[in-house]
Amino acid sequence: MTGKPLSPVEQVKEDSRGLRGDLDAQLAEDTSHFSEAGAQLLKFHGTYQQEDRDRRRAQRGTDAEPAHQFMVRCKIPGGVLTGAQYLAIDELADRYGNGTLRVTTRQGNQFHGVLKGDLKNTIRAVNDVLVTTLGACGDVVRNVISCPAPVAGGLREDVLRVARRLSDHLLPRTRAYHEIWLDGEKVAGGDGEQEPIYGTRYLPRKFKIAFAFPNDNCCDVHSNDLGFLAVAPAGRLVGFNVLVGGGMGRTHGKTDTYPRLADTLGFVRSGEVVEVGEAIVKVQRDHGNRADRRHARLKYLLDKQGLGWFRDQVERELGRPLAPATAVEVSGIEDHLGWHEQGDERSFLGVFIENGRVVDGEDRRLRSGLRRVVETVDAGVRFTPQQNVLLTDIPNRQVTLVEHILADHGITRDASLTPVRRWSMACPALPTCGLAVAEAERALPDVIGQLEHELEQLGLEDAAMTVRMTGCPNGCARPYTADLAFVGRSLNKYGVFVGGSMLGTRLGTLYADLVPRDRLVAAVRPLFERYRDERLDHERFGDFVHRVGVDAVRVPPPVPAGP
Repeated sequence: MTGKPLSPVEQVKEDSRGLRGDLDAQLAEDTSHFSEAGAQLLKFHGTYQQEDRDRRRAQRGTDAEPAHQFMVRCKIPGGVLTGAQYLAIDELADRYGNGTLRVTTRQGNQFHGVLKGDLKNTIRAVNDVLVTTLGACGDVVRNVISCPAPVAGGLREDVLRVARRLSDHLLPRTRAYHEIWLDGEKVAGGDGEQEPIYGTRYLPRKFKIAFAFPNDNCCDVHSNDLGFLAVAPAGRLVGFNVLVGGGMGRTHGKTDTYPRLADTLGFVRSGEVVEVGEAIVKVQRDHGNRADRRHARLKYLLDKQGLGWFRDQVERELGRPLAPATAVEVSGIEDHLGWHEQGDERSFLGVFIENGRVVDGEDRRLRSGLRRVVETVDAGVRFTPQQNVLLTDIPNRQVTLVEHILADHGITRDASLTPVRRWSMACPALPTCGLAVAEAERALPDVIGQLEHELEQLGLEDAAMTVRMTGCPNGCARPYTADLAFVGRSLNKYGVFVGGSMLGTRLGTLYADLVPRDRLVAAVRPLFERYRDERLDHERFGDFVHRVGVDAVRVPPPVPAGP
């Protein structure tokens, strides 16, 4: 704590009576939106109040009411859904949303374009298939992510079970969610409820948790507030190294805000994960910055107080010391696209979803094709942290049938993807995100197309690298760990970051700033020329830039001509 006055959001939480506020009354009002305080509380229930900013521009200068709408986010630990759950969510996208699903970088699903009058029906219908939106947003532990690939051998399933236990344990205990959205029995005043983990003001900011493997960091574990890196000698899970203090968010022009990778805190056995996770969350609850939300994430507490101090606080909460970390580190990453053996004469198929948007196009009817496969072979569905979809539990005898269904819907095998497109990600940005200052999801496909052309011209079409684009500096698509990233600075202008690691173990560096969108590829072409001529065998792009140094590869601005 800083001793400074609490931020306004802290007061909203304090006065909310367990996240109730007057949401119930506002929900019943014949208006298109909630109050500012109500919109803050809605986040804890899994929904953001938004505005169609394309329509805002079109309505500028008129008396038209803002085009309010809502994004509803499902909290799906590890991204795992049954076929029936996926089909229900798919149906809701038409009934209440804008006809698309969106796979998030945290393995959730988002409905966009939901109107206020449909909010309650949407959230209730999600819960009817045993999926929740509670805690998908807000100052609580967000969706706990873990590698969803059901690879033969069962190790990932073991870790998923641990992740789900932790997720369930860290859900808010308030009955407000059931009262407001599910017509649950009212708790008089709500004042007698206890939130043993979160307290009356919940956490200072959002809190992100990930589980990963040394040979597969598909979850970008180092970018999370709390990470668990599996320790599994000879394929048997014995526990996890605990990582703390990661986070991507920063603010343009504020040098005291920055992305950060997590530090290693210690080791825990599998049965200790829930207890240790709770202790770490409580330390952040009690000591995180509640005066300045820009500095409220765990990473700033660690940098202010130090890792040793933080370990002491966690051990005090636990009542015992943490074991020292085991000598494991991230060495690989997978995207799980294509066919893979699952075991028991079953397979799973990873399907590429560009920027996570599941939608039917003219030639590639992605949403219809996925739905048809799930209906026909009773496949399970899992969302990946790379925004892709895994179709699981497919009997080997039906693999050919699945391929025919997808081909009939224009969904070709992902082997035809270039590496640069295969490893690309973007956040939604405009027109729905209120924080976006530039395009991302709608712009990245064209930028990737230009990159593909340039790389082919340079003979680098097979170069593997992560490329990410965000509409603002908050980093929802984890741009700062990428080989190459474009971060929105203002309308149609971006900061270009290079030198991150495909493994998610290194931060990139600002290479060029305020680059117009139509000049992004031209700005990085000189880097690719150096990479082509000077790279080592099998050296990835980000590793090359890091080895040589950004200053060494930065192209100086042109010298103005003399008089």
